[in-house]
Amino acid sequence: MGRFRVSRISRDQVAARIRPGVTDGPSRYTAPAAATAAEGWTLSRATPPSRLYGANGLRTGRNGRLYVAQVTASQISAVDIESGAVEAISPMGGGIVAPDDIVFDDAGNIFATEITLGQVSMLAPDGTVRIIQGDMPVANPITMYQGRLIAGECRIGARIMELSLDGSAPRVILDNVPMANAFEVGPDGKLYFPVMGTNEIWRVSLDGGAPEVVAGNLGVPDSVKFDSRGWIVTTQVASGEVLRIDPVSGSREVLAQLGPGLDNVSFVGDRIFVSSIPGEITEILGGGQVRPVIPRGLQWPLGLACGADGTIFVADGAFGYTLSDCALTLAGMIFYPGSPGYLRGVVAAAAGEWIVTTGLGAVARYRPGAGESEVLATGYDQLMGVDLARDGAVVFVEYATGRVLSAKDGDVTVLASGLDKPMGVAIGADGTVYVAEAGRVVKIEGGKAQTVVDNLARPQGLAASGDRLFVVDSVAKTVSEIDPVARTTRVIATNLPVGAPAGVTPRFLGAIGDMAGPMIPFADIAVAPDGTLYVSGDAEGSVIALRAV
Repeated sequence: MGRFRVSRISRDQVAARIRPGVTDGPSRYTAPAAATAAEGWTLSRATPPSRLYGANGLRTGRNGRLYVAQVTASQISAVDIESGAVEAISPMGGGIVAPDDIVFDDAGNIFATEITLGQVSMLAPDGTVRIIQGDMPVANPITMYQGRLIAGECRIGARIMELSLDGSAPRVILDNVPMANAFEVGPDGKLYFPVMGTNEIWRVSLDGGAPEVVAGNLGVPDSVKFDSRGWIVTTQVASGEVLRIDPVSGSREVLAQLGPGLDNVSFVGDRIFVSSIPGEITEILGGGQVRPVIPRGLQWPLGLACGADGTIFVADGAFGYTLSDCALTLAGMIFYPGSPGYLRGVVAAAAGEWIVTTGLGAVARYRPGAGESEVLATGYDQLMGVDLARDGAVVFVEYATGRVLSAKDGDVTVLASGLDKPMGVAIGADGTVYVAEAGRVVKIEGGKAQTVVDNLARPQGLAASGDRLFVVDSVAKTVSEIDPVARTTRVIATNLPVGAPAGVTPRFLGAIGDMAGPMIPFADIAVAPDGTLYVSGDAEGSVIALRAV
């Protein structure tokens, strides 16, 4: 477990301090000031900070560094393969939005597929950005071959196209592909690509024509690259295997088992590097041995929930984890059987069972250990927080429409409407429903929202414990304790690693086809049975523990 260094300062101000730079290693987030806890509270990390905001497309630059596309941050970074040092090349808030894969041309331009915008853009060395091709839903794979730019879509019915750099119409090489992903032209001049929907690798002539199956019965391949011998190296997102396949004989070997979530491959000379969606970069050394360049981390996290046994569930978008004894264990992911989809809000139900809201607008009962989920309600627009009433009703908030809803026994009722982008929801000991919306926390009575406290910036996660509420403010970067009867607040932690970095306006991340709806940040808070508060440190990709002393 990583802990922040604690120092004693003024008793009437703060008692614990998180010093910027005193971490379990480098963080993707630079804090503008020390995070502090009020007198009577301590701060620690339940998980270390993340180095990247995820790791998707991977390419080797002419300088020998690995360039990493990070969808969730709209960022492209360069990584030194020896030191692991990270430099933002196209930073969060910049001109490239949700890059999923990248490729260079000989002039040093970076071409990026912007998966949520459905387009391909070019980032020039001088920092200017221009759109090369629009109308590419779920734009994902991209490669360059002898000056020809080829890109594709990761959706059912996908197209693979050769794009023009002069603004003329693209040429379709192949269409009706069941989810193409990262690809490359092989030594024979044909395009080799993973087909996630069929669990196969195909190839096709660049002039078009019928595709051929090269390999099947894989672990859901999501990249195909070629080593110096002309053999395929491919990552398997579901099984976590890195495979080498002879494209002629079809023989295969497992180079490494890295765990689910693998995304892409690149080479520095004959050295093999692999990216994993949760922000991990690994070198494959041979003989099953690996070297971590950047360790796996959390992409956000989003919703948090605490079970009766103290186990914490961490909703991290495409991944769900349990956190116990300061160790994260993968509970499920979007490609696993029984997954309800992209996970956002969560609340504990029975042992081993969680109620979640998903990026595609559903509320589901999720049993990751059994690989099962049951949809309780669906068809909603941008769901956020969720809580469970004593009578079994599931109360959830719909961010886009401003509604608070309750689902029970197959029926859904509207508790209130007209709220301003509600996010967190908590049910008090007396059954009162509280909601965090823009600028304030309200309680729902008689179908109306009544102010409990206002003058907040952007309250998000909300939790109830005894006669108190606790709320995370992602703009003020605080956690506050609220007395809902007296309608007073007390800030108990400040300068937390939540929300966007100072001076940065993150780009809106829309849907990724039918895999995930809009990826809206949600810094949550949950209360453990022992009274510990757990906070989503989404700015740095950690879970923060706040304890009373």
